[in-house]
Amino acid sequence: MAITDFPAEIRALRAQYQSIEQVSDVEGIRKDIEELSEEAGAPDLWDDPAAAQKVTSKLSHRQSALERLETLQSRIDDLEVLVELGEDEADADSLAEAERELVVLGKALDDLEIVTLLAGEWDEREAVVTIRSGAGGVDAADFAEMLLRMYLRWAERHGYATAILDTSYAEEAGLKSATFEVKAPYAFGTLSVEAGTHRLVRISPFDNQGRRQTSFAAVEVIPLIEQTDVIEVPDNDIRVDVFRSSGPGGQSVNTTDSAVRLTHLPTGVVVSMQNEKSQIQNRAAAMRVLQSRLLLLKKEQEDAEKKAFAGDVKASWGDQMRSYVLNPYQMVKDLRTNHEVGNTSAVFDGEIDDFIDAGIRWRTDNRNDVQEN
Repeated sequence: MAITDFPAEIRALRAQYQSIEQVSDVEGIRKDIEELSEEAGAPDLWDDPAAAQKVTSKLSHRQSALERLETLQSRIDDLEVLVELGEDEADADSLAEAERELVVLGKALDDLEIVTLLAGEWDEREAVVTIRSGAGGVDAADFAEMLLRMYLRWAERHGYATAILDTSYAEEAGLKSATFEVKAPYAFGTLSVEAGTHRLVRISPFDNQGRRQTSFAAVEVIPLIEQTDVIEVPDNDIRVDVFRSSGPGGQSVNTTDSAVRLTHLPTGVVVSMQNEKSQIQNRAAAMRVLQSRLLLLKKEQEDAEKKAFAGDVKASWGDQMRSYVLNPYQMVKDLRTNHEVGNTSAVFDGEIDDFIDAGIRWRTDNRNDVQEN
C-alpha cells in the first residue's frame, strides 16, 4: 500500500483553494453581503414581495458562498494539524482519518471550482427549462416525463425552488412538452450544459411484442429575464414637441398648444396625445403609452434573445448529446464529455451533478480553445 505524501497533497489543496479564492473575489462577496443585508433590513422590504424574495435569495447565496470558502480553508488547516499529530504520535487511526478527509476536501474543492467557471453574462440568472418529446412516439413522450422528473428531483436534492409553468400531456402517456422554472442563483449557468437532444434506448413498455425502442427528447434552457412594470426613460432620450390640438375636419379643439408629441430618440418610437385638456395631462398620458410601447419592445427583444439561447434542437437521430441505455446493458453516457455511469436509476432520480460538472468544464475548455485560435 502506497504511503500518502501528506505535505505534498496539502500543498496541492492550498494551491487549488487559493486559485478559487482569487477568482471568487472574497472581498467582493463580503461587500455584497453588507449591501444586501442593509437592503434586507429595510422596514419596507416586503412591500414588494417579488423584489424582497430576490434580495433575500441573493443574500443567502452570497452568505453560503462565503461560508463555504471559509469552512474549506479551516478544514485544510485542521487537516494539517491532524496529520502532524498523527505522525508525531504514530497514530494510525488519525492518519486514516486524514486520508478520508483528504479525499473529501479534494471533492469539495473540485465542486467549488465548478462554480467559479460560471462567469458568463447570464450564468447567475435563474433558469427556465423546456422539455419536448421528439422522435419515438409514445416512448418519446414517456421519456420527456422521465426527464422532467429527473430535473425536478435534481433541484429538490439541492433545495432549489421550482415552478411548473406549462404542461402539455400526450394522448396515451407522458408529455408532449413541459416548461418549468428553477429559482436559484446560477441555475441558468449550471443547467445550460443540459440543453440539447437526449436519447433513450430501452425495451418499450408500450410495445406488446417487447421490442427495443429508441426515442428522443429535447431540452432547452434559457435565462429568466427579469420583467419590470415601468421602463425608466431619461429626459435626454426624449424629444418633446407641442402643438395645437385639432378636431375632425380641422375644427379647433382649443386655442392653446396643449397637444404633445414624444419621440424616443434611441428607438424612434413616437407617441402623440391630444385628448386631455392640458399639456401636462397630455404629456403624462403620452409618457404612459410610450413606456408601455417600450416595455413591449423590450419583451420582443428578450424573446429574440431567449430564442437564440434555446437554439434549434431537433430531438432526433444525429444530434444527441447524451444517451440513456437501459437495454441490452445499463449506461448513461454524455457524448461530448465521455462521462458515463452505470447506475441509470440514480441518474433518473436526479443524480446528475457529475454530468453537469463535466459539461461545465467541457464548455470552459471549448471557449478557451476558441479564444486561443
